[in-house]
Amino acid sequence: MQGSKDGLVTMAIPAYSRKDVGLTKDTVTAMVEISATSSAAMREGLDLVAVLDVSGSMGGDKIQSVKKALQFVIMKLTPVDRLSIVTFDSTARSLNPLRSMTQAAQTDLKAIVNRLAAGGGTDIKAGLDLGLAVLGGRVHTESRTPNIFLMSDGQTSGDPRQVNPGEVAVYTFGFGAGTDHKLLSDLAKKSTGGTYSAVPDGTNLSAPFSQLLGGLLTVVAQDVQLTLEPNNADGDLDKMTVAPGTDYTTTTDGKSGLITIKFGTLFSGEARKVAVNFTLRDSDETEEYDATLAEARHSYAGQKTRQPPENILIVRTPNPSPADPSSAGASQRTVQAEELRRLHANTIGAASLLADAEKLAEARDKIMDAQNAVEDIMLDDGERMINALRAELLQLLTFMESQALYNERGHPYALATIASHGRQRTAGRGDEGEVISLYVTPRMIAYLEQAKRFEENPEEPVPTADDDVEEEIKNDPFGTIAAPLALYLDTAIQALQSIKKVLAGASKR
Repeated sequence: MQGSKDGLVTMAIPAYSRKDVGLTKDTVTAMVEISATSSAAMREGLDLVAVLDVSGSMGGDKIQSVKKALQFVIMKLTPVDRLSIVTFDSTARSLNPLRSMTQAAQTDLKAIVNRLAAGGGTDIKAGLDLGLAVLGGRVHTESRTPNIFLMSDGQTSGDPRQVNPGEVAVYTFGFGAGTDHKLLSDLAKKSTGGTYSAVPDGTNLSAPFSQLLGGLLTVVAQDVQLTLEPNNADGDLDKMTVAPGTDYTTTTDGKSGLITIKFGTLFSGEARKVAVNFTLRDSDETEEYDATLAEARHSYAGQKTRQPPENILIVRTPNPSPADPSSAGASQRTVQAEELRRLHANTIGAASLLADAEKLAEARDKIMDAQNAVEDIMLDDGERMINALRAELLQLLTFMESQALYNERGHPYALATIASHGRQRTAGRGDEGEVISLYVTPRMIAYLEQAKRFEENPEEPVPTADDDVEEEIKNDPFGTIAAPLALYLDTAIQALQSIKKVLAGASKR
């Protein structure tokens, strides 16, 4: 990636669950949102290790699906990207080191993929260990993102949960009904930014592979993090906590209360929303005033000019507005929508635990309660979100018609949905192209369509990631400069506002 990385990730003005709060003890929720630029012209290089299960159960259509999915991946990569292939059965083997994907390398790796054959047992830990070792041996790491695609269709010897992925994002794919889906979900969850995808029997691996590749080839920032610094000096704040329902590495300093949330990478067009709960003390004031509760700041690797921090503040008044959802403003409805999304994910988690325990009737009741909650919400521009949540619940309810159907399709579907909401990142569930995930980006949609065409006609040329960028620039010539320009304008506005405050203070003297 060349050029300035400034402005590639920006923070929106926080939204609040209430317009104002009282002077007595009270609570309020603020939503902080950071977003990546929609342009992928400035992206990080991809270092990808495909860790593939080639055990005996992978024979027939499964191994052919793996071959076709990898052929598509190889054809999308460019010389700025590197790929290594690791296979495992009862042991693990590295078929090639990380190679820059020149035309010659593409030819070599296609031949390696064509020779893949199934046989033997399954040792996921051996495959994951070797994949991480390949990435651990890298010499050139600047502006490059380390990632693993781990695919398996069965149970395993040993416990791969013992493996520490470090800063490597591990994306796992559970292939068919015999998979230990919970294990693969746990492995993805243990990594920074990784997700678990379900690949039901009879579906193609190229669908979830292509969607995630559409993200990994558009990484515009890595080591993205958000810090929330509480204002302990003014006396308003009693407690600040991050609301449950998202799955990121979060630490809280025991002395200062500073909260740090690590997101890992951001794909172009992705956003991360964090709800923060505040408990307020009794105020000594008797008149209305603005109470600053905390300061939010974001950062990422390679950033030189930082966007000014956003103050999280709320009006405290002796006559607070009534907490009536029907009269909520746009800011309040935005927070309500995020609360609904997190409640939705938590309900699916609770329902799946009941179904796993063969309490299917109770699980269905929970899903139907969630359906009612979705229909009750009022949003300004949330039709896409409501439709996505409706579709997820309806699909899961369908999979709960019998215990056998739930075990085969519902269990992995629920795990992938929970992973997707927890990371606010797309995950495959076997319904790609039918149900639009909340977290798909335009490039993911394009890659899914390209993968479908490749499945139908493997001889048809596949555009490379560079071709995709050229098409993007052609359609939006100003997209590549929009992010840094917006940052400079925002910085200038902040500076003018500061000067205005100084001059206003001087005029009063």
